[in-house]
Amino acid sequence: MKYDAIIIGGGAAGLFCAIEAGRRGRKTLVIEHNAQVGRKIIISGGGRCNFTNIGTKPENFISANPHFCKSALARYTPQDFVALVKKHKIDFYEKKLGQLFCRESSRQVVEMLLKECSAAKVDFQLDCSVKSVERGVLFELETTRGNFTAGSLVIATGGLSFPKIGASDFGYKIAKQFSIKRTDLRPSLVALVLAGGKNYSKLAGVSVDASLTAGKQTFRENILFTHRGLSGPAILQASNYWQKSQPVHINLLPETDALEYLYANRHKSQTIENFLGGLLPQRFAEAFVVQNVPNKPLKQLSNREIETVAGLLNNWSTHFSNTEGYDRAEVTLGGVSTSELSSQTMEAKKVPGLYFIGEVVDVTGWLGGYNFQWGWSSGFAAGQSV
Repeated sequence: MKYDAIIIGGGAAGLFCAIEAGRRGRKTLVIEHNAQVGRKIIISGGGRCNFTNIGTKPENFISANPHFCKSALARYTPQDFVALVKKHKIDFYEKKLGQLFCRESSRQVVEMLLKECSAAKVDFQLDCSVKSVERGVLFELETTRGNFTAGSLVIATGGLSFPKIGASDFGYKIAKQFSIKRTDLRPSLVALVLAGGKNYSKLAGVSVDASLTAGKQTFRENILFTHRGLSGPAILQASNYWQKSQPVHINLLPETDALEYLYANRHKSQTIENFLGGLLPQRFAEAFVVQNVPNKPLKQLSNREIETVAGLLNNWSTHFSNTEGYDRAEVTLGGVSTSELSSQTMEAKKVPGLYFIGEVVDVTGWLGGYNFQWGWSSGFAAGQSV
């Protein structure tokens, strides 16, 4: 069958692109290799889908070209998506830091997108895998459900994160087939594994409000101890910027000058463990003292011991050896090189009619709804052009 536009991938970016293309009267087909569309949307945000962030700025994205995302984000904004959510009467709330979630279920977002696709007369082929893509006068696709052709082909197949719901390297293979460069890939928005065999498994489940610095970026959120390292929102954010050769700096008392506070209380008979237990989770305080200082009354600690404890509390410098991998990663950092694409349309510069949108592109957002917004915005940009 012949279409004006075929979109491979029925996730956030692909569905949004299809809606916009269909609204423009383009005969549009979405091919999805799963039996249902929007699987990543459904499981996101603990089942409530953090569908955008009202504070979205280009600075919230990582890319080899930090300016690339500006055009798409300006043309389809978080406020535009919120208006669509309101139109469909989906109840939502702001959790924190501009993060918007469905009050009931992430499935409402998928249902909304499908209603919009239906109104735009978009066709679907589900449980359908693409065997080959060739380009003649039109793009020619051989699939497990027949052959299709189109003047425009949009790759919206996502990255490598969450392989259990069907993530694959299909998009990168298509880029390679058409000699389109990509940047290096790695799991991101993901927990990190401590280096040097260090193990805080006895603290697994303990959460600490902290300020964390990786590279030039600082995040104030919780860190969570795991059996192999650290997780939690601050660590996930830092994983976008973490480099194996560089330490991550963690301030465990971001509101307190630990040295000044310890000196002000050094006359007390209270043990250092009990004292720190009033500032930090008790299990953490116990482990911290065991590793770093004798559990003596504050008034018996030497100046050097106080300075050691204070230094670690305000600047715990630690190395990580690796991430927890794509199985645990929310996104893939890196992707199809932005130097190969038009920032206005997402079309490949040297292959007219071929587009890349969403996570498959080298644009990665912070934790907190930014990656969904990139999906909506990049999908809209391509949908305006196909």
